[in-house]
Amino acid sequence: MARKKERFEVEKQVFLEHIQGAGLRRTTQRDLILETFLSTEEHLTSEDLYRLVNVHDPSVGITTVYRTLKLLTEAGLAREVRFGDNKTYYEHHYDQEHHDHMICTECGRVIEFYSPEIESLQDQMAEKFSFRPTHHSLRLWGVCSQCQRRKVESQTAPAGAQPRVKVRTAMR
Repeated sequence: MARKKERFEVEKQVFLEHIQGAGLRRTTQRDLILETFLSTEEHLTSEDLYRLVNVHDPSVGITTVYRTLKLLTEAGLAREVRFGDNKTYYEHHYDQEHHDHMICTECGRVIEFYSPEIESLQDQMAEKFSFRPTHHSLRLWGVCSQCQRRKVESQTAPAGAQPRVKVRTAMR
């Protein structure tokens, strides 16, 4: 009987090649952090990931999680994202389709979306100004449909004001 393919086999190989190239070795703690990160579909802070890993192995320190997230990012498996609440979140990056984010300033919900029309318009603007983009990030802040239903009166921030953001993670 053929052996069932191991979960995240390709990602694990990418990570192994990256750490070996950096002169580091594979450890059970790094494997656990990688597996936990890949198993979670949420946007996670390093503290969120630490709490999830700690459930399985309390001996894993926060510093090990920080360093492993840095390695995951360098390997192209994770990507840092910021949603305006002064925290760094991580999302899956390897073999993922490009997407943008809408962030609810009331409940912290993060909605990922893709719009071919927006992508086309960005390409047109880049061409118009002879600009060669290397990457981009689009984040929209506002109030999600669920919070709009809960809130009869909508408050708008004064022009130029930074939105107050409460990002909801898997840990809340």
